[in-house]
Amino acid sequence: MNEVTQLGTERIAKLLFRFSLPAIVGMVVNSLYNIVDRIFIGNNVGPNGIAGITIGFPIMIILMAMGLLFGVGGATLFSIRLGEGKTAEAEEILGNSFVLLILAGILFMILGQIFLSTLLTAFGASEAVLPYSREYMEIIFYGAVFQVVGMGMNNFVRADGNPKIAMYTMFLAAGLNTVLDALFIIVFGMGMAGAALATIMAQCVAAIWVVGYFLGPRSTNKLRLKYLKLKLPAVVGITSLGIPGFSLQLANSLLNVILNKSLLIYGGDLAVSGMGIINSLMTIMLMPVIGIRQGVQPIIGYNYGARKPERVKTAVKLASIAATAIVIAGYAVIRLFPEQLVRLFNNTPELVEFTSFALLTWTLCLPIVGFQIIASSYFQCIGRALMAMFLTLTRQVIFLIPALLIFPRFWGLTGLLYAAPFADFFAVLLTGIFFYFAMKNLERDLASESLLANRSGILDECLP
Repeated sequence: MNEVTQLGTERIAKLLFRFSLPAIVGMVVNSLYNIVDRIFIGNNVGPNGIAGITIGFPIMIILMAMGLLFGVGGATLFSIRLGEGKTAEAEEILGNSFVLLILAGILFMILGQIFLSTLLTAFGASEAVLPYSREYMEIIFYGAVFQVVGMGMNNFVRADGNPKIAMYTMFLAAGLNTVLDALFIIVFGMGMAGAALATIMAQCVAAIWVVGYFLGPRSTNKLRLKYLKLKLPAVVGITSLGIPGFSLQLANSLLNVILNKSLLIYGGDLAVSGMGIINSLMTIMLMPVIGIRQGVQPIIGYNYGARKPERVKTAVKLASIAATAIVIAGYAVIRLFPEQLVRLFNNTPELVEFTSFALLTWTLCLPIVGFQIIASSYFQCIGRALMAMFLTLTRQVIFLIPALLIFPRFWGLTGLLYAAPFADFFAVLLTGIFFYFAMKNLERDLASESLLANRSGILDECLP
């Protein structure tokens, strides 16, 4: 039986394990890019080096957002088309997404080189930190195309029915990045430039690997020359489904800018460095949940397109349970070993003391975040882009950013740190309400001709 068609027939628990486990491992490995960079920089350059990467992080988030816009958006529509039995249209989505990813990477590289110093200063770089951040980000921009293409196209590898190969892509890139980090930073003493060079070289290899997959015999669906010509309906369909993830990352970038500038005001460069460490640890804690989200996406998308509501419900339920178990485990590790986790990055006493307290405060509501991530992404998987965008933005725009702007005015740096659990709690509450009614009405909605007509307005525009 074809790997893709098994999405509609195989037992859901088995499918979720088979698709999510490689995605979880892959996402954790992929997250090692910035984490390994920060560990090497923190132990060989110092706190200002960590702060330099932290200041540039919002820009890198925007770069990742480009990969999500056309990668996740395209792969979601790709899965739905395969579920509907429209193979040619699925390959057209694949080809158009590939071209969009290349164009986005080139545009990002050009704009980044032109406005680099201006962006870093606007994003909160102090005079002491700016040289470190500029040295790192200048090289990162040159590899923008590789990162966008590698990240974006890897979503299609998973949707094509080969989650293990998607995992190998991430293993290859992260492993190479770690080896090159050690070589360039420790052996050659290249500092910030060495960390950045290691990153873009690893991303280049990953991009070549994933494109080669769709040109070779292992893929079910192919990159074909005739589908590389952009078509407006396909571009609109890809973009509409990619907007939730893209918007979330833009919001995350804005959040980090506001956070970095507030940290600089209330705590100085040391607080910025500390939040860089927290971001790294949070990435490790949440990447397994993102892996589950990516693993369940083709399962939900295919079965929704095939009109199998019970399989959709089972997939969402199992994914939510798994995500919650993972964040609870991560929460326990944070509560038990906060100082030990921070010391992986740097042993400066003042940095360890602040970051340990900030980590415990920032993650108070971590155990309920897993459900919010899965439940909000469900709407994206079934093509309800606007609802997905709204719910994915609740944690980082609707609740968190206002809290970051208001709480410090009353409670200073401590108030700033408590903004995160405040936002997490109310985002979960709001998402839970919408998700409950979506599950309750799923069978009715699938059977409704009005819903099919509404979906045609958003998704079926991708028909040539």
